Amino acid sequence: MLVTWHYRVRNGLMEKFDPRARWIFSLAFLFAVTMFWDARFLLFFFVLAFAWYFSSKAKWKETRRGWLLIGFILFMMIVVNTIITGGGAGGVVPKGGHLVWPAGLFLLGWKIPFDLTWERLWFAICQIMRISSISAIFLIIPYTMDPRQYGVTFRGLGLPDSFAYSMELAFRYVPTLARDFTTTFDAQRARGYEIERVKGNIFKQIVRVAPLIVPVTMNSIMMGEDITDAMDLRCFGQRPRTWLYQLNYHWQDYVLISLGIAMLLVGIFSLYVFHIGGFWVPAFFIH
Repeated sequence: MLVTWHYRVRNGLMEKFDPRARWIFSLAFLFAVTMFWDARFLLFFFVLAFAWYFSSKAKWKETRRGWLLIGFILFMMIVVNTIITGGGAGGVVPKGGHLVWPAGLFLLGWKIPFDLTWERLWFAICQIMRISSISAIFLIIPYTMDPRQYGVTFRGLGLPDSFAYSMELAFRYVPTLARDFTTTFDAQRARGYEIERVKGNIFKQIVRVAPLIVPVTMNSIMMGEDITDAMDLRCFGQRPRTWLYQLNYHWQDYVLISLGIAMLLVGIFSLYVFHIGGFWVPAFFIH
């Protein structure tokens, strides 16, 4: 049986909007924020994103795992790809710049040449604001959107029935997989399996975790086949599908959509007409 994210009614501001309006606003926000590398513009999006996020009234313990994953991705992108190697700043940060350690970095008496510049460091700050803003907008969706409205929402956005139902299954797949993994793990531990004792080289470790990976993978494949057979038996796709739940726009939804479109238009005009919003470093940051 498919399961869903830990959704519950919170009576927050976010729940007063039609889910289609929320998706339109979120996608407009995504395209708008990705046009800018100027921290002054990114700060606006950062504040707006977290104001929107906190309007959901979701608690930290509910979204903690999602933020931990985002934190790990941010660490790899910022520390490894931008600060250490500088690869993530290519094409945005101009070459050269002001070195943070012009004389080199000394560690335990050894001189280590390190070409970190203040421009790259400021770029890393802009990356944090940019990615955190996008994460705050999209991370909260599965926790605040009624899972019964997944399919009808995407259908209401103009997508075909097959694609809308595929998106609904995709949203349910991750929590379903987590449920199956937990169930399998508990069953194997009851039989004496100990994940803590997985040692040895990479091949031995793969063999040791097989009692977890193989059942979960096979169960996912069988569940997919069951869903496919059930849809075929009901002649899914032969005619337009009717949905149990209906959605209707209200005045607040048009306001939210208008805000999203306005952000997108301002971003387009700022970047392509007025040529502002590109990478910028404040003078006080460069020593």
